[in-house]
Amino acid sequence: MHPADQSPLGKSSSYSDIYTPSLLYPIPRQPIWQALGLDPERLPFHGVDVWNSYEVSWLTPSGKPEVAAVEFIFPVTATARIVESKSFKLYLNSFNQTVFSDRSEVLRTLESDLSVTAQAPVMVRLLNMTRLQQAGIARLPGECLDDLDVQIETYDYSPQLLQLASGGRHVRETLHSHLLKSNCPVTGQPDWGSVLINYAGPAIDRASLLRYLVSFRQHADFHEQCVERIFLELSRLLGEGYELTVYARYLRRGGLDINPWRSTQAGMPENLRLARQ
Repeated sequence: MHPADQSPLGKSSSYSDIYTPSLLYPIPRQPIWQALGLDPERLPFHGVDVWNSYEVSWLTPSGKPEVAAVEFIFPVTATARIVESKSFKLYLNSFNQTVFSDRSEVLRTLESDLSVTAQAPVMVRLLNMTRLQQAGIARLPGECLDDLDVQIETYDYSPQLLQLASGGRHVRETLHSHLLKSNCPVTGQPDWGSVLINYAGPAIDRASLLRYLVSFRQHADFHEQCVERIFLELSRLLGEGYELTVYARYLRRGGLDINPWRSTQAGMPENLRLARQ
């Protein structure tokens, strides 16, 4: 049984427009990490999941609606939990006909409810339409792999496709691709994304890396686990002394996009809203 099988995902749901924090459905990270062979107490990466919602609204005391885009930063820790995405959407919709005294109360409510559900401090930032427009559209740094002239034959997750480049040279480089696609493990719906890979170590054969990323095309996994798989396979390929960051920017569903970041370096990624997002 998948950890999300008992969640609202893939099921017919009633939509409440009155504040209902009990709608949030947590999924423990630990069983999924254990399936990947990871010790939750000794993770090989630092990480956060950056979520953005573009469908958040509530009522002011005068009855006037307010709208905002909201950024959520979920930390990756040994005891933290994922919030299942459909339950998150249902929870946010429950704000629609709820009166809040001001934006600060909305912010405090979101931070409190999500931190309790995730069992870790969740950071929240509200953006009005002016700030959202000012943020603009970003581009992923580094070189794009997508114009490589390669033959693709494998669309099922195949880590054995990865190879180091010949010559044994060491590099520090940033690569990205917009060809990442995986499927929801519960509903089978497609999840489209772009992925950024920054690393220092022996050079990776770029054609093999692109073939590997395309091999997720029929793979069923949550966004977070796809990124963790990519991180783990690349770390095994690079060997000792490597530096590595894997950052995926997925397209939104239900007004939410999920953007996992895993890195050997502690820190925080820039919330790069791409053209498809």
